[in-house]
Amino acid sequence: MNACERVRQALLCRKPDRIPKALGFFNQSLETIAPTRPEDYFGLDIRYVEFDPPANQDEFLDYMDRLPADIHMGNLAQLRSYHEWHYHPEKGSARPLSRIRSPEQIVKFVFPDFSNPARHSKISRHVQRWHTQGFAVAGSPPHLGGQLFETAWRLRGFENFLIDLKRRTELANYLLDQLTSMLIENALILARAGVDILLLDDDVAMPSGLMISPATWREYFKDRMARVIDMARKESPELLIFYHCDGNFSRLIPDLVDIGVNVINPVQPDCMDAASIKREFGDRLAMWGTVGTARLWDWGTPDQVRAEVRRCIETLGPEGLLLAPAYDIDYAPFENIVAFIEAVDEFGQI
Repeated sequence: MNACERVRQALLCRKPDRIPKALGFFNQSLETIAPTRPEDYFGLDIRYVEFDPPANQDEFLDYMDRLPADIHMGNLAQLRSYHEWHYHPEKGSARPLSRIRSPEQIVKFVFPDFSNPARHSKISRHVQRWHTQGFAVAGSPPHLGGQLFETAWRLRGFENFLIDLKRRTELANYLLDQLTSMLIENALILARAGVDILLLDDDVAMPSGLMISPATWREYFKDRMARVIDMARKESPELLIFYHCDGNFSRLIPDLVDIGVNVINPVQPDCMDAASIKREFGDRLAMWGTVGTARLWDWGTPDQVRAEVRRCIETLGPEGLLLAPAYDIDYAPFENIVAFIEAVDEFGQI
């Protein structure tokens, strides 16, 4: 099997020739291997495509360049998205739509325009190149242009938006309808470009459970997410749907399966019981991630990482499993990353 076939088999809960692998990281994590791309250096099975950042952000980039070297910036693409939405958490609690009290006022807010071909014209070409080389290609809508709950509360403020969901339902529905339309458009762009996997995400959970009740999620988000998935699949019937949420979102899993999600991520082992999920949904839902706590990645030893990889494969594989760190490996020692790769290659042979 090539990487594309291997990933597809795994995410459809069939047996691949070996367990596929991926990584999640911020760019500055892997300066040791620069200028080689991490995907190539580590022999990963997934390649990614994304929208180009907006033009005319010189002032913002100058600001980033002026920050002291010891300040950790996180993901630059994500921060540029924040700037595009006029969302600047570093400046305090103000949010772009925090003072809005009616749908009519939202109309005046100028949402970012991702439909401009300048933002996505290269995606199809990149997909074709990766496919020619036998890789699976995953595509993600731009940050905040691909979330519903998370984008809404970042624009409104967290407390504000929770009140909207209970008391200002017309306002909540109007805002979510605008965000859903944007997400559908972005998903269709990626589907038409030929990606194998549509990466959807919406952090609606914390380590102990959901931030909103399952009933509230079903009322406001389930049908909207289903519409996104249905329209993307009409454009690309073989499209695989990935859903990311940090924390413990176990109570949403039956609903995610119901609306056509193929694979969940990251399934953090200190938050969710992956073995239980495997027993209940193993023939319908794959898992992408599952490996390690943040403490293991940052403070554990290579031998501990190897043991964790082996445990995941023995309890969760071989069908329906794509192994990756369950946390960003932003500060993980390089030796731990290498141990992960070597362990997947050694124990993941079928």
